[in-house]
Amino acid sequence: MCTKTIPVLWGCFLLWHLCLSSSQTIYPGIKARITQRALDYGVQAGMEIIERMLKEKNLPDLRGSESLEFLKVDYVNYNFSNIKIRAFSFPNTSLAFVPGVGIKALTNHGTANISTDWEFESPLFQDTGGADLFLSGVYFTGIIILTRNDFGHPTLKLQDCYAQVSHAHVSFSGELSVLYNSFAEPMEKPILKNLNEMLCPIIASEVKALNANLSTLEVLTKIDNYTLLDYSLISSPEITENYLDLNLKGVFYPLENLADPPFSPVPFVLPERSNSMLYIGITKYFFKSASFAYFTAGAFNVTLSTKEISNHFVQNSQGLGNVLSRIAEIYILSQPFMVRIMATEPPIINLQPGNFTLDIPASIMMLTQPKNSTVETIVSMDFVASTSVGLVILGQRLVCSLSLNRFRLALPESNRSNIEVLRFENILSSILHFGVLPLANAKLQQGFPLPNPHKISFVNSDIEVLEGFLLISTDLKYETSSKQQPSFHGWEGLNLISGQWRGKSAP
Repeated sequence: MCTKTIPVLWGCFLLWHLCLSSSQTIYPGIKARITQRALDYGVQAGMEIIERMLKEKNLPDLRGSESLEFLKVDYVNYNFSNIKIRAFSFPNTSLAFVPGVGIKALTNHGTANISTDWEFESPLFQDTGGADLFLSGVYFTGIIILTRNDFGHPTLKLQDCYAQVSHAHVSFSGELSVLYNSFAEPMEKPILKNLNEMLCPIIASEVKALNANLSTLEVLTKIDNYTLLDYSLISSPEITENYLDLNLKGVFYPLENLADPPFSPVPFVLPERSNSMLYIGITKYFFKSASFAYFTAGAFNVTLSTKEISNHFVQNSQGLGNVLSRIAEIYILSQPFMVRIMATEPPIINLQPGNFTLDIPASIMMLTQPKNSTVETIVSMDFVASTSVGLVILGQRLVCSLSLNRFRLALPESNRSNIEVLRFENILSSILHFGVLPLANAKLQQGFPLPNPHKISFVNSDIEVLEGFLLISTDLKYETSSKQQPSFHGWEGLNLISGQWRGKSAP
């Protein structure tokens, strides 16, 4: 009996473990919050998009048959084709959040001017020509449901669609326009009926086409030759009365390994603000995963030749004057050598209110290679470099730069008072400051892409360093010009940080 019970207990334990693992909450590395101000701007920008879209495409043909009793005509078959919207006005249009559901769109008192070709066929006559159609009392309401698919792409669905045009007036043109306009009024009713039946299917078709575009978004983006960045949605959007939150994975991977890093994101809450259109919270996990991915890929290993070091000293030694130049001449330029710096573990990220620092544990080796000989190590020791991280929003990218705060060799405290050790520490600090960090900052200039839709630029941006995450507050601007590039490749608008880690858009 006992031997039969043991496998059952093990089975129960495994099931319990699986259930516990599957119920663990996954937290985002990035949270993007869309506010009501963004929806209000979306109405304005959306009208421009809709106007351009409608002017570029034809509406489906309107076909039907009507009897004209006052003319004693049994039937008139009609076909309106090449239907184009020339102008429209939706003066009362709004977008609003529906908590837990989606975004409600509403417009009424709309008007539209339409041009069309027509063709009539009856037992008495057959003719073709052109006409203008004026629509008024246009009303539409519907809810856009936002979810995610299995690949982390956002998806849209139209729900509770209702569209109606109250009035239509047809004006025929051509040689017999007087005749045709005499029976235009009886034609307007079936035109309205057919048009009202077509509107919601047309809108649903456009939503379907938009979904097809969303499914092609690159949620896994190659940043450089070392890493990939995952921007996929980890859950369906969270919608309240005042905002919509998008929870993005926000994690870096080494290029050849898509395994999650050996640490997990922690929950964080964006502050309750509504003055900007968009808020983006970038967690410590995002930067920590970047640090781990680049370390794993070997990106933090650098070797500098004598020529490279001397060039940086010559270019950057003005502020330190002749003293630094003399040190460079005596200790560096007197004989050719190489400096090799390698991170010994992933750089340590610290995000405290108003302060973003990066501590880099590494080893430094001075190498020489005499003629006709192998590389020899002159000296090797470990150190910790503490750097401050500067932040810039450049286009749609977050660009970081490093400046050296502190440099300490990893030596017993009893040796730190040695004059030669202090002199050597100063020399190595100078090499790091003027030789290594400029190279690192040059590579960092490509920045990290921020999540943003196509043709949307960030304006009036502001950056704050809070406890455990960065907060980017920004307004949005729809770019109609060809300058704005898709997705993660835009570089429009420069927003610099000054003072206590806050950034404003450059004039």
